[in-house]
Amino acid sequence: MTMTIIDATGHVAGRLASVVAKRLLNGEDIIVVNAEKAIVTGRRSVVLAEFKARKARGSTTSRMRGIGPLYPRRPDNILKRTISRMLPYQQPRGRQALRRLRVHIGVPDAYRGQALEAIEIARRPPRSPWMSLGEVSGLLGSKFQVSP
Repeated sequence: MTMTIIDATGHVAGRLASVVAKRLLNGEDIIVVNAEKAIVTGRRSVVLAEFKARKARGSTTSRMRGIGPLYPRRPDNILKRTISRMLPYQQPRGRQALRRLRVHIGVPDAYRGQALEAIEIARRPPRSPWMSLGEVSGLLGSKFQVSP
């Protein structure tokens, strides 16, 4: 089985997610590294407002009971959730595809020195406002650590 390692540095999170989702459905095993360096385009205030609204969404009773909708704060989990929502995750085919995905903060020791793939369609030169997923996650209250 082929295993592809994708470096998310400088990739727009949504574009990257759509390409990865399609490849997962085709049967590839995919590992995404440097999730905290993926970018979200838009003005800082708008991006933060959207992510905070997602985090706060849900009824008062569901939040009191500690059940859904639960939105992640860590950059790797945010990216994984973005990818999962582009899959038919409530059907067996989508669940199988999601099991073939691994998302990491930084580059784990096991994958150091291996060839990292970049997806040109998802890359974007910074010409308009953007934030990294690491920044967004930090402002949402995450205390993630990048392994040295």
